Amino acid sequence: MAHADKPRLGFWQIWNMSFGFLGIQFGFALQNANVSRIFETLGASIDAIPVLWIAAPATGLLVQPIIGYMSDRTWGRLGRRRPYFLVGAILASVALIIMPNSPALWVAAGMLWIMDASMNISMEPFRALVADLLPSEQRTTGFAVQSFFIGTGAIVASALPWVLTNWLGVSNTAPEGEIPDSVRFAFYAGAAAFLAAVGWTVFRTREYPPEDLAAFEEMKREGGGAWHAVTEIFSSIRQMPKTMLQLAVVQFFSWFALFAMWIYSTAAVTQHIYGTSDPTSALYNEGADWVGVLMAVYNGFAAVMAFVIIWMGKRVSRKSIHGISLAIGGLGLASFYVITDPMLLLVSELAIGLAWASILSMPYAILAGSLPPEKMGVYMGIFNFFIVLPQIVAASILGLMVRHLFAGEAIYALVAGGVSMLLAALFVAFVDDPE
Repeated sequence: MAHADKPRLGFWQIWNMSFGFLGIQFGFALQNANVSRIFETLGASIDAIPVLWIAAPATGLLVQPIIGYMSDRTWGRLGRRRPYFLVGAILASVALIIMPNSPALWVAAGMLWIMDASMNISMEPFRALVADLLPSEQRTTGFAVQSFFIGTGAIVASALPWVLTNWLGVSNTAPEGEIPDSVRFAFYAGAAAFLAAVGWTVFRTREYPPEDLAAFEEMKREGGGAWHAVTEIFSSIRQMPKTMLQLAVVQFFSWFALFAMWIYSTAAVTQHIYGTSDPTSALYNEGADWVGVLMAVYNGFAAVMAFVIIWMGKRVSRKSIHGISLAIGGLGLASFYVITDPMLLLVSELAIGLAWASILSMPYAILAGSLPPEKMGVYMGIFNFFIVLPQIVAASILGLMVRHLFAGEAIYALVAGGVSMLLAALFVAFVDDPE
């Protein structure tokens, strides 16, 4: 269906096509809030944590453009993007069950690789689905509804260990080298939620068939094979639209900041505020559970702000919304350094939540209007490079920075993240929004 011919969809149609992100974010939120904790419990030193995390962005770097290329050339009973949603959900759910039962550090690092690859198989086509089905004037709404589900899923998933401990009496401590029951049961719940939410989108959403099926089949025949996939991905990179290149800089600094937050929040909060680095202590696990609550708060606020962004997008330019949101988020992340009361960190998380809501929607809404429809999947996959490359850089240098520059004080990694997000806000001013 041609771009100009796409009909406007009703709210509940947009709701159903985005609902799977609720489950995907269950997986990512559990990963972000608990994997560093699992690594430390299994014996990882604080400066080794970033290297162990490198599997996650490296996997996305490989998986997303390939899945995007393949989904551009898929059509069957489940449509174009939905087969990938379903396969990824099944694999991710299995990985979520195995991860908290890892008997050794190397097993947990390997499971992070598998878990992240599976989540990326599901996630990448969701971005392309919005661009496939929605006309330009509804794309901000489509990506904002995805942001709402991302935030909602993360509220529950991030807080699950704390809820299980404080409301249901599940133990949040364990013998040395073992994962607490609160974390294990949270991952089991995440596996069920992931599969159920993605299944809802798979079976409640209809995709448009290719406008010219004969031409589509010819494209598939001409574009078969792994070598052609590689050459087309690199060809698309060389022909990347100007807007995409400009957004790449913004994405780099945004995601460097987010990755610093995800991998060092637990260590920073337990060290800087709770005054302990002992994963077997009750105080450490209390602080680690509170980090889950903090992540639930920023994701919850992002879910609310997703709808505010829809309203603002009709009155203010997308660039202005994104730049202001990133600046506020950067200040919120850096403020961890000056706060000593755990409760006051909730205010910082509101600022980060605003930035997160914008990061999940505005770049994609700006980007979609500059991309050729027949390559929407592969370009959305390539755009992921600018999410994973800064994470790889962060994983490569943050450990060294914490050890050699910051004398083992993880709080300075969060300050560095705040500065990076402020730089992202600055570079938004140089982005061309074609629509």
